[in-house]
Amino acid sequence: MFDYVVTDYGVVGDDSTDNTHAIQDLIEQCAQTGGGTIYFPPGIYRTGPIKLCSYLTLNLAAGAKLLFDDSFDRYQPVYTRWSGYQCYAFSPLLFGENLEYVSIKGEGVIDGQGQSWWKIYHLLKQGKGYQSSMTDQMAHLNQNMTEPNETNLVEWPSQFLRPPLLQLKNCQYIKLEGITLQNSPFWNTHLVYCQHVMLNQLQIFNPSNTPNGDGLDVDSCQHVTITNCHFDVGDDCIAIKSGINQDGRDIGIPSENIAISNCTMLHGHGGVVLGSENSGGIKNIAISNCIFIGTDRGIRIKTNRARGGYIKQMLANNIVMEDCLCPIAVNAFYRYGVNLDDPLMTTPEPVPVTEKTPIIADLKFNHILAKKVRAAAGFIYGLPEMPIKNLTLHDVTLELDLTEDVEGGEPDMVKEELYMAGEGIYGQYIEGLIADQVQINTKSGPALQLYQSNDIVLKDVQTQQLHKDAPIVYVKAVEHLSIEGRQYRQLDDTYLKRE
Repeated sequence: MFDYVVTDYGVVGDDSTDNTHAIQDLIEQCAQTGGGTIYFPPGIYRTGPIKLCSYLTLNLAAGAKLLFDDSFDRYQPVYTRWSGYQCYAFSPLLFGENLEYVSIKGEGVIDGQGQSWWKIYHLLKQGKGYQSSMTDQMAHLNQNMTEPNETNLVEWPSQFLRPPLLQLKNCQYIKLEGITLQNSPFWNTHLVYCQHVMLNQLQIFNPSNTPNGDGLDVDSCQHVTITNCHFDVGDDCIAIKSGINQDGRDIGIPSENIAISNCTMLHGHGGVVLGSENSGGIKNIAISNCIFIGTDRGIRIKTNRARGGYIKQMLANNIVMEDCLCPIAVNAFYRYGVNLDDPLMTTPEPVPVTEKTPIIADLKFNHILAKKVRAAAGFIYGLPEMPIKNLTLHDVTLELDLTEDVEGGEPDMVKEELYMAGEGIYGQYIEGLIADQVQINTKSGPALQLYQSNDIVLKDVQTQQLHKDAPIVYVKAVEHLSIEGRQYRQLDDTYLKRE
């Protein structure tokens, strides 16, 4: 094992020299000698695509920046997982495949210069076309893939399949520590088919207008720890996935045994999100001691009738949230990524249970505090043929923003657009709910409303915001309901309305 200082090997940190070949030659030298540490002193190192090797450490000093070229044709197609599908797409900017013992650390920055990539996406979003020799090449390589045509992927018709900033595929014993990753063309950091991963003290940034600008996507990975990281991104901060629809079910590799702790999330569509690409299964997820500020949703679980698979055995503990649309969202009727021409995907009536039917079960939310919630305190929405099973809320305080002009929104994206502002927890199609020591302070309406559910236990579910003509708990078509607690005893008939 050897240490290499890049400036001793023809790499120049002058913000103008193209260092692609010099960096890649140095990595290949490491590979031939059994690995090593490559050190980047302070400077701005311009580069094109970089491929990593096993037994390699990249160490970026404070003041060092890897700045990736935004010329699309430099990123030749690779076979990867893109937005849940196995297909060809632009090569990730920093890429490792079939590797072991790879470490990227230091206090430096890895910058994807994603603005040019985002510009093409926005053109496609407006219905304008884009074509190049690269997209023609990918269209040829992906010509036998028909399933994505049934979804709403904006890029698929053009084959402008943007790359992540960093992707590690089928790797093990990975360590990312201390670095900043920012301005990715697509997802920021993507781990797919990896095992034994440690992420610590990362700073992950994408501007708020970054399309699909997820911070960290853990995709069909096992044994992952994520600690002491900070996220400020334009989409989900941390997303746990396992492939989409038939493609994901065929591969069948779950994401499991994942621990997330002591992280802060600022902005983004969700703090920690499970799904919606969950077709290989997601289980054994622990989220603890995290803070979410200004994320649209806090902890979010989403899937639909096309996915199949499961999301189960999740524990969220000691979470503080502020200024969220909806702090807890569990949605089995997510409206994106389905074939809208298939009536079974959108009907509100029960449909036969098949391999496409997703299962959500065994979720626990303990010691949760959310302030200045704008839309709804919580949103729990199962399927009529497959309710959400065994959900526990314990020591949970959810306070809606009581300011008059606060704008609400969709607590989550179900089959119909459902707008809420200052409301409590909405639940439908739940089988087995325990709510214990739960306080919900709403701007209007009940603290908790449940529909078409059964086996419900409420212990000390209460509010400090009593509203005229609104009960604290409203239920309709709910069976096997048990209620106890101080406020229930005090308010008697005005606490519960049942239909």
